[in-house]
Amino acid sequence: MINFLEQSFTPALMITGFVFMMMMLVEYLNVLSKGLFHKELHGSRLKQYLLASFLGATPGCLGAFAAVTLYSHGVFSLGAVVAAMVATSGDEAFVMLSMIPEKVLLIFFILFMLGIFTGFLTDLFLGDKAIRRTECQQKFELHEEDVCHCFPWGHIKEQWAHCSLARGVLSVTLVLFLFGILSGKLGPPTWSWIRITLFLVSGVALFIVSTVPEHFLEKHVWEHIAKVHVTKIFFWTFAALFLMHIIIDQLHLEGWIQQNQLIVLAIACMVGLIPESGPHLIFLTLFSQNALPFSILLANSVVQDGHGMLPMLAESRLDFFKIKGINFFVGLCVGLTGFLTGW
Repeated sequence: MINFLEQSFTPALMITGFVFMMMMLVEYLNVLSKGLFHKELHGSRLKQYLLASFLGATPGCLGAFAAVTLYSHGVFSLGAVVAAMVATSGDEAFVMLSMIPEKVLLIFFILFMLGIFTGFLTDLFLGDKAIRRTECQQKFELHEEDVCHCFPWGHIKEQWAHCSLARGVLSVTLVLFLFGILSGKLGPPTWSWIRITLFLVSGVALFIVSTVPEHFLEKHVWEHIAKVHVTKIFFWTFAALFLMHIIIDQLHLEGWIQQNQLIVLAIACMVGLIPESGPHLIFLTLFSQNALPFSILLANSVVQDGHGMLPMLAESRLDFFKIKGINFFVGLCVGLTGFLTGW
């Protein structure tokens, strides 16, 4: 049991650190671009599907939140939101990048194309009912009102002279993470493109924490990412890894999974209905250990959208269940196709 805990803790720590740094980088670029995702969209439905699928394919929940915002303002059709939710994997996208880097681009591409196709079919069958014209009452944390100079040249020395608790804790943590990568304690034991990527991302993250003003550090990194996401990501990642060791090494359920793929497919799609980041990591972990076929992971990725659909609960519970139902049907079709064709 102690051995299983050790084998789960170190990878969970590495994955959580990578997820945190990537989320911080996405947040940094979003603020630096002055909320580019929030500009109004005018054009054809095809442009909506392309933009929606792109927003969905963007790692994290930010793109999905933007899609819901545009929908509530009548800019996106329902099909465009479906496209975004099919394409998104929420925070799990960051975890996929660290756990299955050799497959992740293929998954993102399939989800992107499938999102466009599903969005088109949704609007084709629902027609004009797929467009909302209500005004948005939700306030999402997309920072469109923020004015943040991400690199305040001339004030960096002053910021360090009056170093805040958040800057100090995050800087020390990132330095220790860098040493963990350099020593081989975290990530691959030998230098590879994965280890180089981890090192570079860590360096960029340390630069961001070292230079951004207190507003960005407190509101965007500390309050939004560190306190809200990190603990939850670590818990679910650790739990998924530990459960994987129990399933594979103790219960030896890999044989049962291979012989009962239709049951596992149904479970994967039902778990995908949960508007939460975390439970889906079980299927990602099983796939990374070659205990689950690609089609079931893809089906789960189609249905699940992390936290992306949570704002829709406040906007329209009917639309929430409608979109989730469409995604469930598409995911089930993808999984059944994979089962019948053997991939």
